[in-house]
Amino acid sequence: MAKLRLALAQQDFPVGAVAANANRVRQLAAEAAAGGAALVAFPELTLSGYPPEDLLLRPSFLAACQSELAVLAAGSADVAVLVGHPHSEGEVFNAASLLRQGRIEVTAHKQALPNYGVFDDMRYFQPGHETATAVIDGVTVGLLICEDVWRSEPAAQAAAAGAQLLLVINASPWDDAKQAEREAVLVARARETGCAIAYLNLVGGQDEVVYDGASILVNGDGSIAARAPAFVDALLWAEFDTETRMLAAQDWPLAADPSADATLYHALVRGIRDYIDKNGFPGVLLGLSGGIDSALTLALAVDALGADRVTAVMMPTRYTSQLSLDGARVQAERLGVAYHVISIEATYEAFVDALTPAFAGKAADTTEENLQSRTRGVMLMALSNKHRQLLLATGNKSEMAVGYATLYGDMCGAYAPLKDVYKTVVYRLARWRNKAGIGDWGFGIRQSESSPDGGLSRISNPESPIPEEVIDRPPSAELRDNQTDQDSLPAYDELDGILNRFIEREQSQAEIVAQGFDADTVHRVVRLVLANEFKRRQSAPGPRVTTRAFGRERRYPITSGWK
Repeated sequence: MAKLRLALAQQDFPVGAVAANANRVRQLAAEAAAGGAALVAFPELTLSGYPPEDLLLRPSFLAACQSELAVLAAGSADVAVLVGHPHSEGEVFNAASLLRQGRIEVTAHKQALPNYGVFDDMRYFQPGHETATAVIDGVTVGLLICEDVWRSEPAAQAAAAGAQLLLVINASPWDDAKQAEREAVLVARARETGCAIAYLNLVGGQDEVVYDGASILVNGDGSIAARAPAFVDALLWAEFDTETRMLAAQDWPLAADPSADATLYHALVRGIRDYIDKNGFPGVLLGLSGGIDSALTLALAVDALGADRVTAVMMPTRYTSQLSLDGARVQAERLGVAYHVISIEATYEAFVDALTPAFAGKAADTTEENLQSRTRGVMLMALSNKHRQLLLATGNKSEMAVGYATLYGDMCGAYAPLKDVYKTVVYRLARWRNKAGIGDWGFGIRQSESSPDGGLSRISNPESPIPEEVIDRPPSAELRDNQTDQDSLPAYDELDGILNRFIEREQSQAEIVAQGFDADTVHRVVRLVLANEFKRRQSAPGPRVTTRAFGRERRYPITSGWK
């Protein structure tokens, strides 16, 4: 029986790094050839990185991609190389070219152009009109690009042309519902066509999106042959049996913990690491308040970058509790980060004194509370400027949704790791991280069920990275005596239940009330969401991990009469 040996490059190809991406293709193609592969595939828009956005409007950028493609083609030999790239020929296409024996053998154009959620393909590309195929070691392979497999027609065209195997290259961003959706689509395409499917996905963080890899092999009967781990760079080997139309993975790494919480945590870690490293920052700093949000952010930052690249700053006032002071200090010591305590009391008082004449006749209110937060923002930005450490904002999605955040205060920061993470999920992730432990916490990979974890954790202290006292305490901004979040907001279980239905599910207020939520609470929460769009427009970017993230995906008008 004939078998086709192929390699799938589940790798990170940064946006704009055209020459470096081409060089990485050369290196991996050589590795694939040395391993006996007849075909090696790379993700969607490998040469340009994904998404290149308005770089695609620059002729010089398109020319650089085309030039590197020509050089790659000239250097191709026995192994067939399928590489994604923008293809400009008067019009611009999202393309994949098969390179072999010194030439471009065939170029496929993406037919289905997504224009929803985080996707803007129609802004840049023209659609292709037919599915390309290629014969490799006697096997007819259909060449599809990402969204093509979500429609039935491109796969059907490939099958009609005699394809036995569909090779789908992707730049499919991760969210907490994506993998189940992908698998359902792939199973349906395999059963419709009888073709096996090798689904290769990009991995890595790019601004607000994270790509998980999680590549999949699907047999011709629709059964799943293999799943690659999420957020792991790997060259994945497989064999396709032409007689049975079955795919077999060869020594694929396994996730040490494939649970939903582990995968989400890894998405946030990958987002932080790639944002910091790709933008050339030596490290990060953050305000460590003794609360749960900054505690989780600190753990994520250390796991992403290592303790030596992270600085935590506690900035107390008269309202800061001893519990907060102790919790922040203990966590900083456990994680081994640089730690500073800088009181803002005198600076805050100086602001108040300067403003007192202009505040004459006005009672103290949230203005003074926000001024404390803004004083901290000034301090943190000064430290960021002086040490060239990027400032992480620590707010969560629940707060950003209802505007429970201070512009130019706790919203200061260049990257917000928890921006798309609801408060109830923050607690869940903190407990998961503590349970996962320190030396063997689940981000690593295993080559088999019996081999040890990959040991990618950056922490050596054996204690839990987040003190239990920080997790168990009532959440508070500590901007006045005995303050708790629930003085201003519903309980977070209730709040997040309403927000999820209104934001992710786009349910009306009446529909949410009909599910048992208090009507007055629903109306108040929705009013807050709609009224605080202006704050969210000024918030830092953060990794998209749900199906409806604020920013490039959920775009509501600031000025609107719709209530």
